[in-house]
Amino acid sequence: MTNRAARRRQIVAMGGGGFSMEPDNLLLDNFILSLTGKARPRVCFVPTAGGDDPVYIMNFYDAFATRSIARHLPLFARRGEDITAFLLTQDVIYVGGGNTENMLAIWHVHGVDRALRAAWEAGIILAGLSAGSLCWFETGTTDSFGTALERLSGGLGLLPGSHCPHYDGEPNRRPVYRRLIAEGLPAGYAADEGAALHFVGTRLHEVVSSRPEAFAYRVELRDGEVVETRLPTRYLGVVGGPAPGSPPPT
Repeated sequence: MTNRAARRRQIVAMGGGGFSMEPDNLLLDNFILSLTGKARPRVCFVPTAGGDDPVYIMNFYDAFATRSIARHLPLFARRGEDITAFLLTQDVIYVGGGNTENMLAIWHVHGVDRALRAAWEAGIILAGLSAGSLCWFETGTTDSFGTALERLSGGLGLLPGSHCPHYDGEPNRRPVYRRLIAEGLPAGYAADEGAALHFVGTRLHEVVSSRPEAFAYRVELRDGEVVETRLPTRYLGVVGGPAPGSPPPT
């Protein structure tokens, strides 16, 4: 039975990684595809945060076209389709990185925010990295307004609390997230590059990684102090084995 048949609401939020950041390491993307239980799932890429960059879209097809029925959803040059109906035919909706605030504003104009909630409730797997990781939460850290990190004005709120991607990939991510938590940002989850948070419903099911030293963390305020707890993480490769990157067996 597939997750859609069971109507399991699932989200995979990657701190970084996937085809656009680790083109020679397919472990996280393979993990997402494996959740569908299908040999050739339908996967829709949503490149809004990157301005529908054609190179980004081409890289998606290069990574997914041979092992899925790959499509993408353009919003800067609309095709006229019913967005909700289109997204509800997918098995996975994969959101790319870029400017989170711009993406959320554009989604609202075109009704993508409502369509994504309907897809999640229908059991379609939602996934993404960076902006495509942050968007599922209520808030978090974003560089949408420039190089300085700021508080995200408001995500989709499918997952409660806050989120910080790229936790080990950019020097300011950890200190800024901890400071914002101390100043009242809701508690949440941080994820290193190569680490992914897999939620079933609104609860964290497990953390997986494409790198042996990539982890995720619960960050919260306790008795006036910011507490960071490293979460158990399952490395998807073989420690000491060959370089990851081959597609899963069929």
